[in-house]
Amino acid sequence: MTSPTQGHSTSTVLGRRLGGELTKLRTAAGLNQTQAGKALTASTTKVAKMEGGWVPMRDPDLRALCELYGVHDPGAVGALLELARVDRERRKAKGWWDDYSIHGVMQEYITLESAATAIKVWQPAFIPGLLQTPHYVRALRVGAEAEVAKGPEPDEDFIAARLARQKRLSDTPPLSLQAVIYEATLRNFPGGTATAGGQLDSLAEMADLPSVTLRIYPFSAGTQPGLNGSFNILSFAAPGAMDVVYAEAPFAQRWVEGGESAAAYDELFEMIAERSLSERESVAFLHKLRKEL
Repeated sequence: MTSPTQGHSTSTVLGRRLGGELTKLRTAAGLNQTQAGKALTASTTKVAKMEGGWVPMRDPDLRALCELYGVHDPGAVGALLELARVDRERRKAKGWWDDYSIHGVMQEYITLESAATAIKVWQPAFIPGLLQTPHYVRALRVGAEAEVAKGPEPDEDFIAARLARQKRLSDTPPLSLQAVIYEATLRNFPGGTATAGGQLDSLAEMADLPSVTLRIYPFSAGTQPGLNGSFNILSFAAPGAMDVVYAEAPFAQRWVEGGESAAAYDELFEMIAERSLSERESVAFLHKLRKEL
């Protein structure tokens, strides 16, 4: 995956999607980036940055490119303009996260999470970030085995930011969270039993929140495609807003904005949830594991 930062530029989910649409339109028109640049009185480098989602798109530039590429349908042009508008707004968004040292892809994710009204999380390897205790986070970021999960942020700053994110679950109105956790995650805690007890207790308490739906995917449910990696599906209140999917695998991330691909992730989540223990059974399972420590 391309890095979300390049110099002083930032590549966003919506920016990359808009850039991808423009690339397809340019290719279909049989034009290259140099020709597109001439239409904008801009360099080829600028066009490349636009198509990579590295810079926000101005409406005049977008209209000029649509004219060059032969896109005259008002609906199609309007959809691209709206995508560009929302992208510009998200790039300018400021919030509590600006007080913390949050970098790279996580900064983009938190910006989206702060605007979301509902999130579905499937996690086969770790406790979801919105449900992690400080002890769990510290243990996860300590030692060679945690290097994959450890980022450039100082530990205490990272923990404080994570706790700030969790406040949304009890806000008015709260962020709605549906989380499904693989049983293996609950039997392989970083830090061992010293971490496990408090995290299991916290999960049981969080499951009582009206905004949280927690299920456990047991070993007995068998294999399914989601075991390849975790993913979060973020939904928004704005009319016509598309779901955004953030999927992770070792050393790679993937963003999906709306369309059939996002719908496929939603179908996968529903299948995983359907095969999982019920909410009541999941809490009972947490208590059972706690007693076994």
